[in-house]
Amino acid sequence: MDRVIESNPRRRWIAIGAGVAVVLAAAIWLLGIDHSTSYTLDGQRIRTAVVQTGTYEDFIPLRAAVEPERSVFLDAIEGGRVEAVLVEEGAFVEAGQPLVELSNTSLQLDVIAREAEVSEQLNNLRNTELAIEQNRLSLKSDLIEIDYQIVRLERLVERFEELEGNQFVSRREYEDAVDELTYWRARRVVTQESQEQDERIRLAQIEQLRASVDQLERNLVLARANLENLLVRAPRAGQLTALDAEIGESKARGERLGQIDDVDRFKAAALVNEFYLNRVRVGQRALLETGGQSYELEVSKVYPEVQAAQFEIDLNFVGGSPRDIRRGQTLQLRLVLGDLEEEATLLANGAFLNDTGGAWVFVLNPERTVATRRSVELGRRNPNDIEVLAGLVPGDEVITSSYGNFLTVERLVIDR
Repeated sequence: MDRVIESNPRRRWIAIGAGVAVVLAAAIWLLGIDHSTSYTLDGQRIRTAVVQTGTYEDFIPLRAAVEPERSVFLDAIEGGRVEAVLVEEGAFVEAGQPLVELSNTSLQLDVIAREAEVSEQLNNLRNTELAIEQNRLSLKSDLIEIDYQIVRLERLVERFEELEGNQFVSRREYEDAVDELTYWRARRVVTQESQEQDERIRLAQIEQLRASVDQLERNLVLARANLENLLVRAPRAGQLTALDAEIGESKARGERLGQIDDVDRFKAAALVNEFYLNRVRVGQRALLETGGQSYELEVSKVYPEVQAAQFEIDLNFVGGSPRDIRRGQTLQLRLVLGDLEEEATLLANGAFLNDTGGAWVFVLNPERTVATRRSVELGRRNPNDIEVLAGLVPGDEVITSSYGNFLTVERLVIDR
């Protein structure tokens, strides 16, 4: 027959406690699992560096090419046919020395035509001056004649006035003499005005003709100068480093013939990464070590154009250049961007910088078994060191080799 089984409260509480313990153990286990992505890495294939406090040298290395400080280009001012090449390329020339002789028949004919035009205008000027002078003399002669008639008639009228009162002359003769005197006086006024007007016109014509002749003579001087430019001369002393001219060759106006370099003073031209565009300025110093001696240069020009992620600068030597320097020679320079030496927290430069852009690094634990990803803030950099602004402290060991194979992981396991 059935019987009632009494429940045991103690067993029930033991079961509940065991279930809670199992749940807590599972939660602890789940929380202890590292859900971050990991990557196992051979420790022999990485390079590391320790963050430390040291002296930061704010400079960048440059490969600069030696160029003459001053160069003069030889261009054909007037085109023509090359008749003679008077010097060889590479020769040292003096200022004014003939280099290339050209010929230009059209230019020579143009000069002859201008000379003829000037001669014609000079003849016209002389003929005009002669005609004007003859007219002036004619008017002057007319005035002399008029003055004579006036004087004669004044005397006649005066005599008639005396005779008329004594009835020795008729009234008609007297009035005719007075009318004639009035006529000649009026004619003198008109002749005088005409002479003054002709004088003004004469002066204006002569001035205009002389101005025209002066202009023609200036044009003739320019044409003759262009004719003289067919003999190309050295504008300054130096080395003729380039000469592109062969006998019988035709050269157009403005075409480049050669180049003369100043071999006593040189400059250096270098390409700089566009990263430093805002930090490179005119007046900054650069250092050159060669032959056991140090030389100083100064940035003289910064070209604003950026091509292939680089821009160009010119540097001039300060206090002299090496004696054995040559055009086209390559120099290894250190361009100083700020204070040459100052205290800073430093990390060795490495390939990791190109992979992360300086935003984060992998930092090893003290046992060097695990490296974790850490955000950092980096500042200035030179070929050797990078300035650390935040995220790292002296003593931290950082992987400085390339991160290309594990850019997306959070932790590296170092296989020793």
